[in-house]
Amino acid sequence: MLSGFRLQLAHLQGLYGLVGKSVVGMGTRPWYAREIVMQMQALGADSLPIVSGVVVFIGMALALQVGAEFAVLGLQLYTGRVVSIAVISEIGPVVTAIVFAGRSGSGMASELGSMQLRNQIDTFRVFGVDPVKRLVSPRLLAAMVMLPCLTAIGDAVSLLGAAYIDTAVNNQSLLIFWNAVQQSLVPHYVVPGILKPIAFGFIIASISCYEGLKTSGGAVGLRRSTTRAFVFSTLIIIITDFVITKTILLMLR
Repeated sequence: MLSGFRLQLAHLQGLYGLVGKSVVGMGTRPWYAREIVMQMQALGADSLPIVSGVVVFIGMALALQVGAEFAVLGLQLYTGRVVSIAVISEIGPVVTAIVFAGRSGSGMASELGSMQLRNQIDTFRVFGVDPVKRLVSPRLLAAMVMLPCLTAIGDAVSLLGAAYIDTAVNNQSLLIFWNAVQQSLVPHYVVPGILKPIAFGFIIASISCYEGLKTSGGAVGLRRSTTRAFVFSTLIIIITDFVITKTILLMLR
C-alpha cells in the first residue's frame, strides 16, 4: 500500500517536471516551427472528420430528446436555447476533448513510446538536443491551439445537426431555433466553452507525452502506456470540467 502510494507520487513528480520543462521550452529558442506546424496538422486537421462525425449525432440526439420532453410540457420554443447552451458550454468541449484524447492523445503516447523503446530519445540527448523541447513542447502547444479550434467547429456542426432535427422532426421554425442560439451566445456560456478546450488540450498533451516517454517493456508496455494516457486524460477532463464550471458560475454571480 505504501509502496503504491510512493509510486503514484513519483509519477506525479515526473509529470509536473515534464510539464514545467515543456512550458519553459515553448518560450525559448530554438522554436521548431516546422514541428509545431506538423503537429497542428496531425492533431487538429486530421482529427476533424472523426470529431465532426461524433458531435453531429450528439447534437441530433440531444435535440431529439429535449424536443420530445418539451413537447409534453408545451415548451418546444425553448429547445434551441437549451440545446445550444448544453453544446456550447458543456457537451461540445467535453465530447470533443474525449474524442481528441482517444485519437490524438493515444497517438502521441504511442509515437513517443515507440521512440523510447527504440532508444531514439537517448539519441537526441547524445546529439545535444533536448527531447522535451524537441518533442513535447510542440505537441503541447499544438494541442492547446488546435483543440479550441476543433471545439468551435464541432459546436457549429453539432448545432447544425440539432437544427435539422428541430425543423425536420420536431416541426419547429428554423428562424426560432437560430434566434435561440444567438441569445445563448453570452459570456455566461461562451467563456466556459473557450477556457475548457485550452485546459483540456494542455491536460491531454501533458499526460499523453508523459506516458509515452516513460514506456518500457516492449509491445505490452506500449499498449499499457496508450491505455493509461487515454484513461487518465478522460478522468482528469471530467474533473477539470466540473471545477471550471463551478468556478465560472461562482465568479459570474
